Amino acid sequence: MSRDQLHSHARGLGMASERSRRRLVERLRQKGVADERVLEAMERVQRHRFVDEAMASRAYDDTALPIGHSQTISQPYVVAHMTHLLLGQSVPERVLEVGTGSGYQAAVLAELVPLVYSVERIPALYDRARRRLQELGYRNVRLRQSDGSIGLPEYGPFDGILVTAGGEEIPRPLIDQLADGGRLVAPVGPRHAQHIFRITRRGASLDWQKLDAVTFVPLIVGEQ
Repeated sequence: MSRDQLHSHARGLGMASERSRRRLVERLRQKGVADERVLEAMERVQRHRFVDEAMASRAYDDTALPIGHSQTISQPYVVAHMTHLLLGQSVPERVLEVGTGSGYQAAVLAELVPLVYSVERIPALYDRARRRLQELGYRNVRLRQSDGSIGLPEYGPFDGILVTAGGEEIPRPLIDQLADGGRLVAPVGPRHAQHIFRITRRGASLDWQKLDAVTFVPLIVGEQ
């Protein structure tokens, strides 16, 4: 393929992905996502850049897709819903994401939040996500290859914490790194009986809300 053909192909893919993102946003609206901040972010983020080329034709389906290493890129509806729960009425200044995976959720957060920290325990996924986010110009994302269950205490406390893997309970270090007034959103429970929980810190107390049933990959403790 010549250079002109390559540029033409890239432009065509870009136009197609823009249309696909608009259609995805309309599907999310129909499913009840009403937060325009989140919908606008979802329309801006190029999800096809966060999946393997073989999966590119399905990038804007509202479904989870495999990204290797027994991990997935989350369903867009779940990404939008959890992002909305994290934002609340006011946008947090500093957010910690546990489980970078493909980097897609981090990119959506980076469209909305001044500073995003994200932790990934699998080196290959960390490297791939770091390259993609850099290529796409997300300068407000700080990635770390580490055990996400211990968070990043040296950078806390965080106004928001988003956990993208499910466990029987939320690791205590993450709760301890939540700032006063901050919100933590995470799937909790056995693999096939998980629910999204939103925890809001109010001084010394924690307000727990049990929300939607979901299925996430397991939260694994320890570095790979």
